[in-house]
Amino acid sequence: MRTFYYYAFALLQMPGLDASEEGFSGGVFGLIERSSVLSKGVLFLLLFFSIASWAIILLKLRQFRRVENHTASFREVFRRSSKFSDVQSVCRSLASSPLAGVFQAGYVELNAQLQQGDTTLDSGTSTGLQTHQKLKSFEALDRALLRASSIEVTKLEHRVSFLATTASITPFIGLFGTVWGIMTAFEGIGATGSTSLAIVAPGIAEALVATAAGLFAAIPAVYFYNHLTQKIKELATGMDDFSLEFLNISERNFS
Repeated sequence: MRTFYYYAFALLQMPGLDASEEGFSGGVFGLIERSSVLSKGVLFLLLFFSIASWAIILLKLRQFRRVENHTASFREVFRRSSKFSDVQSVCRSLASSPLAGVFQAGYVELNAQLQQGDTTLDSGTSTGLQTHQKLKSFEALDRALLRASSIEVTKLEHRVSFLATTASITPFIGLFGTVWGIMTAFEGIGATGSTSLAIVAPGIAEALVATAAGLFAAIPAVYFYNHLTQKIKELATGMDDFSLEFLNISERNFS
């Protein structure tokens, strides 16, 4: 394989070789136009992966920007509010924040347990909590928060796995196209009976386009998959911290 790369590179460096006369006119698009049906199918598949991954990248970047803005606003509302009911009232407007979903799950569980004792979170002390009322199960509240956190993480991870698939599979698809193109080039050598660089190089150049296309699709997918995965980890950590803070407030007022 290294020899084929050398031939392709050497061809481009030959000053006496006329590109228009040796079948290199049209650049990359000319090579694609002259490639076989299978090679074009490989390139079409790689183009699909590339377009789909970029669409997901742009969609997720926009989503995460909105998530970060809503999360910052939700934290501010949560820490300055005197009642949980006040926080609940803004959850719908800040629905993109995963903390809002975690809070609502905890709020529902608290209300469900307090309603058994004819108490709700909409009335009470300055914290919005009835200090004389005790929760029946802090473990149930913890489970509700954990379940909500898992749901929110799943929402954040939606479609991100496609980037991992693109990053892992497109180089191999491109390599397959390259190998097939080289096989076709060897068939051409056998048919003509010539090993001239002018005969060998065009077929190899056409084959290498598939490798380049595979890398073009894989490299941004790898980068943004790692970037988005790191963002998800940070948000998951933030949800864990918020759950602990929610539990601490509940324990201080209901234990």
